[in-house]
This record gives sequence, structure tokens and C-alpha cells, in this order.
Amino acid sequence: MREMRIRDKVFRWGERTYIMGIINATPDSFSGDGVLGRGDDWVDQAVAQGLQFVAEGADILDVGGESTRPGAEPVEEEVELARVVPVIRALREHTDVPISVDTYKAGVAEAALDAGADMVNDVWALRMDPRMASLVAERQVPVILMHNRSQPKNAVMEARLGGRYVGMTYEDVVEDVKRELLERVEFARSVGIPREMIILDPGIGFGKTVEQNLELLDRLDEIAALGFPLLLGPSRKSFIGYTLNLPPAERVEGTAAAVAIGIDRGADIVRVHDVRYMVRVARMTDAIVRRPRTRSAGSSDEGR
Repeated sequence: MREMRIRDKVFRWGERTYIMGIINATPDSFSGDGVLGRGDDWVDQAVAQGLQFVAEGADILDVGGESTRPGAEPVEEEVELARVVPVIRALREHTDVPISVDTYKAGVAEAALDAGADMVNDVWALRMDPRMASLVAERQVPVILMHNRSQPKNAVMEARLGGRYVGMTYEDVVEDVKRELLERVEFARSVGIPREMIILDPGIGFGKTVEQNLELLDRLDEIAALGFPLLLGPSRKSFIGYTLNLPPAERVEGTAAAVAIGIDRGADIVRVHDVRYMVRVARMTDAIVRRPRTRSAGSSDEGR
């Protein structure tokens, strides 16, 4: 069985689905759960949210300080540092659960690791900051490489349902995602990042249309077949909203369906906002799809 040690915890891929809880230290998260703007005690609120996630069954906490929703404006490194580092430092004082920093900036990742983070979640797969790859290699920490073709010119906004991407062209969305992810794996390994430290993310919602996201989710098993641990992040995303005509706050059932299908197709980690409910979805789905494949006593093919 494939394994990865993150902090003091061993993740055994294929044994069960792991839950990553999202902590948005932002004022403009698409999901409406950003802790900034809720008062001066926003760090305490973020910590309380993280500890609640742990109590509900989260295996990893993912802390981010910049919204990556379609059309979002990038933030300066200093701003992101001021959002992320205090939350990670405070969380580390209260829990030994692995913490991931959601950033593509090497300066933010370095400060976050120094503050107690254990892994890097890079939505640009080491492409945006030339220092990020060498930092990850030097620290020998796990890294999530996500597929991303996001372009602001392809992002459209709708007041009720939020942003989505249109006009994205793929020859075959799954084959293109696989090829581009493997290119990033090859680059990561070339700078000294071990294969066993790499997690792949197909980038649901990043530079893909609603239909392309649905197809990618349905064919996730083809990406899982690459042999790397696979993270899936469908939570409350616009492909759910536009499919069901529902705003972010009403997408828990759509997220549950996407999580269940994703697990069935090979996801090892699901990154979610609604930890309590998605832990239950994951445990139930695991009970169905990860059970030992043995024939029941007395079963027969007769009559089929």
C-alpha cells in the first residue's frame, strides 16, 4: 500500500478517504466563509473553525490567504503573509493535525512552514514563482500539484451563482489534464522533489467550463491511474451551482454527490468546506467502494 508521512501522521492511500478542511483567511472567498471582515478576533475565529473541523473528522487543515475564485484579484505577498501566518501559528499551538498552506508564492510558503505548516498546496503546480520548487525540495515537504489553465479573460460573473469559466478549449479534457500534470511532476522531480512527496489535483473549477468539470469528475479514475495520491476539491464550486441553479450556501447536496463520485473514481483526499457532512459522505462511500471484494457465501451466477 502507498504511504506518505505528513507531520507525525501516516496516510495510507487506498485504505480510506482523507478529509481536508478549508480555512479561508480572506474577505472575498466565493463560498462566503472567509474569516476576514468578521471582527478583530478573526484569528481566533479561524482557529475555532479549524478545531471544529478536527473534532468533526478533518485529517488536514488547508489555510489560504488569497481567493482563487474566477475573476478574483491577486493580493500582494505582504498581505497574504499577514493573513496566513498568524492563523497557522495559532492553529499549531492547539492541534497536531497536519496543516497545509494554500499558496503559489514561495515567500508565503516559507513563512508558513516556519510557522508550523507541514505541506504546500500550489494551485499553479510550481509554475508561478520560480523559487517555490527549490523551497519544497529543500524542505522535503509534501506538495500538491494542481492543474490550472485559469485566465481572467475567460471568467464571467453572475450575481447569484458567482464566477465560472467559458470558452475553454481542450482536445480531450482528461488527456490534456493528465499530460500537463505529468509535465509538472517531471519538473518537480528534476529539482529534487521525491515522487513519494507529490499529490496531484485535477483542478476542478480552474480554467474549465461546467461541462468540462463534470466530465473530469466522471473520468477521474483515468487520472487516479497515474499512480499518485489524488486530491479532489469540488466543494461548493460553480459547476455545482450552475448545474443545480443554486448559490454557494445551498450546494452541500451537490458537493456530497461530487465527493461520493470522486471517491468512487479514486480520490484519496477531498478538500471541503462542510467537514461534518462530507466526513459522513466519505465514510459511507468508503464502506461501499473500499470494502473487500469477496463473494458472499452461497452466491451464484445462476439465473443471470
